[in-house]
Amino acid sequence: MRRILFVCLGNICRSSSAQTIMQARVDELGLSDDYYIDSAGLISYHQGEPADSRMRAHAARRGYNITHLSRPVTYNDFFDFDMIIGMDDSNIDRLRDLAPGADELKKIYRMTDFCVNKVVDHVPDPYYGGASGFENVLDILEDAVEGLIQSGIRN
Repeated sequence: MRRILFVCLGNICRSSSAQTIMQARVDELGLSDDYYIDSAGLISYHQGEPADSRMRAHAARRGYNITHLSRPVTYNDFFDFDMIIGMDDSNIDRLRDLAPGADELKKIYRMTDFCVNKVVDHVPDPYYGGASGFENVLDILEDAVEGLIQSGIRN
């Protein structure tokens, strides 16, 4: 089973959405038994909380139901997951600081490195923005998830 962890700062917008979008695509492709997909945040401020209500509403309009409750990244995540995918450079830098060793560093990826059609270098945090920010994040995540699947993670 392939294990993928999506990470952002608080785990209430970007990473929980990436988890939901990825799970939907894996389910659609009939690969649910081959993957375990989760998300986490680099801070524990929102631990146990559902995703931001605005993100849930925008995602629902696209047919996604974000049910994940926020949790922080743990030490064991670096051993339990095959891929740890951060949303921006700040997330990547913090994950690299937390990685216990060289083998775990190799598991860290940037979400936008998987984009196929979008030319972006990070998934922006929509928390302090308006509706267009949440839509933009969903657009980027849908594109990156497609690229992630196309990159051969099925193998």
